[in-house]
Amino acid sequence: MIDFKIIKKSVISKARIGILQTPHGEVETPALVPVATQAVIKTLDSAEVQKTNSQLLIANTFHLHLKPGENIIKSSGGIHDFMNWPRPLMTDSGGFQVFSLGFGKDLGVGKIVKFFPHEARELVEVGSQPKDIKITPQGVHFRSPLDGTKIFIGPKESMKIQEKIGADIIFAFDECTPPLCSFDYAKTALVRTHNWARICIDSKNSDQALFGIVQGSKFQDLREQSAKYINSLSFDGFGIGGDLGESKNLTIKIINWSLKYLDENKPRHLLGIGHLEDMELIIKNGIDTFDCTVPTHYARHRVAFTRQGRLDLGKTKYLKDKNPLDEKCDCYVCRSYKRNYITHLIKAKEVTGLKLLTFHNLHFFNNYVAKIRDKIKEGKL
Repeated sequence: MIDFKIIKKSVISKARIGILQTPHGEVETPALVPVATQAVIKTLDSAEVQKTNSQLLIANTFHLHLKPGENIIKSSGGIHDFMNWPRPLMTDSGGFQVFSLGFGKDLGVGKIVKFFPHEARELVEVGSQPKDIKITPQGVHFRSPLDGTKIFIGPKESMKIQEKIGADIIFAFDECTPPLCSFDYAKTALVRTHNWARICIDSKNSDQALFGIVQGSKFQDLREQSAKYINSLSFDGFGIGGDLGESKNLTIKIINWSLKYLDENKPRHLLGIGHLEDMELIIKNGIDTFDCTVPTHYARHRVAFTRQGRLDLGKTKYLKDKNPLDEKCDCYVCRSYKRNYITHLIKAKEVTGLKLLTFHNLHFFNNYVAKIRDKIKEGKL
C-alpha cells in the first residue's frame, strides 16, 4: 500500500508539497512520471534513468500484456525485478488504449484536440463504435496490433494483469473518451467507467494501491458527478483521465471541476499531460503527479529541451556548434558532450545520439519540476 502526507500547502495557489511513500521508496511531489511503456525508458537502462532523478515511472498494462505477457513478468519476481528498477512504479489500466486504438485512431486526434472538423464539432454519438475495437458494458474487445489476435480486457481482467505485473500503484479500468464526442456519449461512457470502478475494487486481490479515474470529457456536470462518485469509493488515490478539452484553459477547468470533489488527503495524478509550459499551471491547480512522453518522445525525434528553447539537433548548423546542449545544465551529457558531436551521431544514425538526448531531456524535465517544488516551499507559487 501507500501513504501520502501533505508537507506544505501554498497560500497563493492550490499547489502542495507531498511525500508519497510506497513499498519501493518515497516520491516527493509534485513529480513528473516518465513513461516506461514496455518496462523501459527507450534508449536508456534502468540505472541511467535513476541518474536523471526520475522518482517514479509508469508502464503500460496493455502493451506488457501483449509482450512479454504478465505471467513472464510475475515469474521474474514482478516488474521491479524484471526491469531492475528499485524505485516506485505505476501501471495504467489499459483504458487509454480504448481511446488510442479506437476513436483516437479513427478520428486522428489526441487527448487534447486543437482543431475540429468544419462539418461537425461532435462526431461520436451514443451507439457509435470504433472500427477496430468493440466497447461493451462488460469490457473491450481488441485485436492485437502485433498479430491481430482477439483480446478482451474488462475491469476484472485489468486487475488480474496489473496484479501479476506487480507495480506499487495500479489504476482502475476506464473508458478514455475522445474529445470529439457528444454529451450523451460521454454520459453513457461514464456509466461504464463507474461500473468498472466498482468491479475493480471488488475484484482486486493484492495490497497494491488502486487509483480511481475521474472521467466526463469536457462537460462540467459529468466531471463533477464522476469526481463525487469516484471519491465515494475506497480508492487510495485518483487519476484525472479522458480527453481534456480543446485548449489549456479548458484543461485547467476540467482539473478544477474534478479536484474540488476529491479527498485532498489522497494523491491526484493527471494522466498523459506534461509539456514544460503545462507543468507550473497544472501543479498550481493541485496536481501531485503527472505522466508524459514528451521528454523521451521528442528526444527520439532529435529535439533537446534547453533554457533557450527547443533545439533540433538534426540540423546541419549544429555540426559547427561546440557548446553543450545547455550551459547551465549539470547533467553528464551537458558536462561531457557538445552539440556538434550529438548532431554527428544523429546524422550517422547512431542510437547513442538519441540516448544522450533522452538522458538530457529527462534530467532537464525533472530539474524543472524540482525548481517548481522549491518555489512552492519558498512561498512563490
